[in-house]
Amino acid sequence: MLMFFSMTTLLSIILAIICFWLPLITPDTEKLSPYECGFDPHGSARLPYSMRFFLVAILFLLFDLEIALLLPTPWALQLPSPTTAFIWASILIILLTLGLIYEWLQGGLEWAE
Repeated sequence: MLMFFSMTTLLSIILAIICFWLPLITPDTEKLSPYECGFDPHGSARLPYSMRFFLVAILFLLFDLEIALLLPTPWALQLPSPTTAFIWASILIILLTLGLIYEWLQGGLEWAE
């Protein structure tokens, strides 16, 4: 047991030292510059915000949330009445699919015009 804890501690310390030491070997100017929201960090700070970027980010968050909502479904199917969990999961998938089709038809997924 003592050997296990000493090895894990030693390995953690070695990995932490490597993580702090490795990026200092070759610093790159592009890696050191800040990058936020698709803007050029060296340009003007008064550029208009891209609404397309915002909409795509919101759509990504919406469909990423779907995974979090559907994650308990396999465990819910082990319940005494799995049909209820299956119905709710199916309703969620159908609603999100209809929303995706609507966004696609409205052109919300097109990055370039």
